[in-house]
Amino acid sequence: MYPLNLLVCTVCVLSFHSSAASFYDNPEQDPLPSGPDAAEELHRKWDTDWGFSGLSTFAHLKHVRCLSERDVPFDIGLIGAPFDTAVTYRPGARFGPRAIRAASARQTPSFAFNHRRGLNPYLSSYTILDCGDIPVSPFDNALALRQMSEAFLELGSRTPALLQGNKPKPKLLTLGGDHSVALPALRALNKVHGGPVAVLHFDSHLDTWNPAKYTSSAWESAQSHFNHGSMFWIASNEGLILNGSSAHAGLRTRLTGNSWKDYDDDDRQGFLRISSDDIDDMGTKGIIDAIIERIGLETPTYLSIDIDVIDPGLCPGTGTPEPGGWTSRELIRIIRGLEDLNVVGADIVEVAPAYDGIGEQTALTAAQLGFEIMTNWVGRGLRRMESSTEANTEPKDEL
Repeated sequence: MYPLNLLVCTVCVLSFHSSAASFYDNPEQDPLPSGPDAAEELHRKWDTDWGFSGLSTFAHLKHVRCLSERDVPFDIGLIGAPFDTAVTYRPGARFGPRAIRAASARQTPSFAFNHRRGLNPYLSSYTILDCGDIPVSPFDNALALRQMSEAFLELGSRTPALLQGNKPKPKLLTLGGDHSVALPALRALNKVHGGPVAVLHFDSHLDTWNPAKYTSSAWESAQSHFNHGSMFWIASNEGLILNGSSAHAGLRTRLTGNSWKDYDDDDRQGFLRISSDDIDDMGTKGIIDAIIERIGLETPTYLSIDIDVIDPGLCPGTGTPEPGGWTSRELIRIIRGLEDLNVVGADIVEVAPAYDGIGEQTALTAAQLGFEIMTNWVGRGLRRMESSTEANTEPKDEL
């Protein structure tokens, strides 16, 4: 005879084993979807990702090779410009688009409600696509400039999915790449919209330098003028930038020579200068107010964010780091406060993941900035649609 307590324990173990085994048993599978609702059922089951699964597109957005597929309309397109052979110091930003996309992985469309704005840009009425990368030549900068100029013009000339106004245009968010990619973007905007735009430039550096200051006169060449510190100088001389309506923010760069000549050149190009130190006295709201006063709310504006505007202690993954910058929180707060600006295109550049920390903090910040820019675009667009509906008028074209 076995003791009673042993029998009870044996029954308990057998019961636990039976229930535990049933958890791991292969359950009877559902029949494969069929009939008119099959597509919807497949979508419900499989068209989703965790942050760590799926292909690496920005925020798990649909990927379309927009440059070669004209029949797929979009309102906002993310386009990578993996180009970094116009830098003056550390290369590596060609890997920026890939790093930013990977860092955006937790921004799944089903988990992207922006609490400060009260909307989810990815689930709005706007069609947002990841358009892939421009296949930029790493060997020939003149060819690369032509490729990027043609690509931005091609995408910027498309008809958007959501028609607004009498001359609707899609918006492009460029993931760089070094900062020289802003020049072909401005050239394309000028052709698409038929005129110059203001530039809102977040950076530790001026980027309005005369390219002759970079090299000895003995070795100067026309192609050397195209670099990531002179693209706004070139754009200004080509008439692409609205003189008197543009602004730098976050500056703390050293200047060339032994005088203020760099500032004299910058003044001639019509930029307001807001230094990194100014935030101590003005606060983020003061910075926001100064930018809006300078640019206005209806002026078509190109937003250009060099990630080195943030202090390298927080965002080390960049090519020309400058100590004494803003925090990521400060920059995000400023971007959020600029929703009312008429931003017609934007870039996030100079993310060089080879110099980033193991936590990918630079790429994570860039990905968050992309999310905030798209939230601003969608929020401003929806608000204008609501206003035009109430007034029973067509939404005013943004340019």
